[in-house]
Amino acid sequence: MKKILVIGSSGQIGTELVTALREKFGNDAVVASDIKEVSNDDSGPFEVLDVMDMEKLTAIVDKHGINEIYLLAALLSATAEKNPKFAWDLNMIGLFNVLNLAKEGKINKVFWPSSIAVFGPSTPKHNTPQFTIMEPTTVYGISKLAGERWCEYYAKNYNVDVRSIRYPGLISYASLPGGGTTDYAVDIFYSAKKGEKFSCFLKADTPLPMMYMEDAIRATIDLMEAPAEKVKVRSSYNIAGMSFTPEEIFNAVKRLRPDFEIEYQPDFRQKIADSWPGSIDDSKAAEDWGWKAKFDINDLAQIMFDNVSV
Repeated sequence: MKKILVIGSSGQIGTELVTALREKFGNDAVVASDIKEVSNDDSGPFEVLDVMDMEKLTAIVDKHGINEIYLLAALLSATAEKNPKFAWDLNMIGLFNVLNLAKEGKINKVFWPSSIAVFGPSTPKHNTPQFTIMEPTTVYGISKLAGERWCEYYAKNYNVDVRSIRYPGLISYASLPGGGTTDYAVDIFYSAKKGEKFSCFLKADTPLPMMYMEDAIRATIDLMEAPAEKVKVRSSYNIAGMSFTPEEIFNAVKRLRPDFEIEYQPDFRQKIADSWPGSIDDSKAAEDWGWKAKFDINDLAQIMFDNVSV
């Protein structure tokens, strides 16, 4: 029987992933966990967990008979730059704890998210290939690149079934973003719905890979459910949804709210964005396990505008 633990379940991805997994496998099959108690979701079991606490993690795995873990707990790009040591510890110790549970045979399968942050200024910026030079310049990117290498190492040397996706910027109305450089593409809809001028922390012409959350959740579950022999990349897969600049998403929103205005006030996050690709080649994911995005920028703008609550 499948028994899943989602670590970091209260975050932007975790909130929707838990819902999707419970719809697919049943409420009792999915244990949500986060570092703080959550009071707004009683649809299934919940545990308070600091992923850096190996003893508590092991106890929860044993208590619930967990055989799959989705490890989402992490400090994101912009937030990590403000606290590098804690970001490294959280992002890496948590990963080691989960990989070691799999190595010891306590769990069968691991999902761990990587990010476009693994790329750097020396990476080809357009249609960034699956296998390419990666020289990240952020704490978050450094930890994700190290994590990719460790995932591949555990897969090759200890036969750990670990699977990973390099998420682009993720956009959702179901939960607030958690301190990433692509968060402007969520925040812009809140300003539009409030009728406020939007202040963007990136330049108007900064292209970044983005994805509507429903696509990201589908990709995650599809990868985890794919037969092991089809998962040929054990570091992390590129996936792509759409790429756009702040000006392009502004124009898409303005079509829905003609009086909407924007101003550009780039801050420290501009440097982070400049180090990342503008578009991603995800043909390897398509070839290996059939990945294909469904939503484009106009779909995204309409859904977000219709559903954001202010």
